[in-house]
Amino acid sequence: MSEDKEEPEVVDDAWSMKIPEFKPEDNPHSLLEESSFSTLFPQYREEYLKECWPLVEKILGAHFIKAELDLMEGSMTVKTTRKTWDPYIIIKARDMIKLLSRSVPIEHAQKVLEDSMGSDIIKIGSMVRKKEKFLKRRQRLIGPAGCTIKSLELLTDCYLKVQGQTVAAVGPYKGLIQVRRVVEDTMKNVHPIYNIKALMLKRELAKDPKLKSENWSRFLPKYTSKKVNAKKKKPKAKKKKEYTPFPPPQPERKIDKLLASGEYFLKEDQKKKIKNQEMLKKREQAEIARQERRKEAFVPPPENDSTTKKNKSSADVDVKALKEKVKKLKKKIKMPS
Repeated sequence: MSEDKEEPEVVDDAWSMKIPEFKPEDNPHSLLEESSFSTLFPQYREEYLKECWPLVEKILGAHFIKAELDLMEGSMTVKTTRKTWDPYIIIKARDMIKLLSRSVPIEHAQKVLEDSMGSDIIKIGSMVRKKEKFLKRRQRLIGPAGCTIKSLELLTDCYLKVQGQTVAAVGPYKGLIQVRRVVEDTMKNVHPIYNIKALMLKRELAKDPKLKSENWSRFLPKYTSKKVNAKKKKPKAKKKKEYTPFPPPQPERKIDKLLASGEYFLKEDQKKKIKNQEMLKKREQAEIARQERRKEAFVPPPENDSTTKKNKSSADVDVKALKEKVKKLKKKIKMPS
């Protein structure tokens, strides 16, 4: 995993602090000017937006925000009214319609209107040049049957939606920072399992009150890329050709070869006969080679010279021994007489 040169992460209590609510009493006067935001949506979201738009108007109407759906232009617009008392609610409404256009359901998109929740749309299309690599890394982020994205949702407390060339996230601000880091590392060819393991360790360390104010870098695993230790292949030395001012000889054409052999002047019947004769010669040669291979199986293996010499020497030794025995017997027979 790529190591950042930033300071090691320490748990900060500022994330856990509750933001004080902004009430109508804090701004008794309405806004001086009206503001509006609009965003386009793809055609495949039209049916869903038609069904849920009354609910969108109801949710935004509670904050005195007017919502408009234009099916002809394919756009959604949010506007402030004279009764709007929260100056930042229009930004929240803008984020809500952006999430709706990126295939986030209304149940999760409406959470952006809360003060403690935020949203982030990460553009991953421009992070990888080749389309094949982009599709592989996006699938790696999703995981088999969505397992990787579900584990990220559990660890960061955010809702994630991977759609096309963007990743939409809804959740607390601390979780959104972690999600963006994981997504960017994944598109830079760092497997998300490394970041998931680090998040799991951080969650366990946060439970220990003694380690809250300490540096966690010694507990987190450090991963090195394989490219650092991989041996580089030596480039093959190319032989330099000798320089000659003359151009290479022009290769012969087929017509030149036929003219040299005399086939150019032959008729079609004569050419066919010559081809048939060549085919027959090739078949005869192949048949002869095939028969020779078959005969090789019936040829007996050569005998070793050492075994023949041993047999001959043993036979000679036996004959001499027999002659000596015969002589001794003759002598014994002559002695008593």
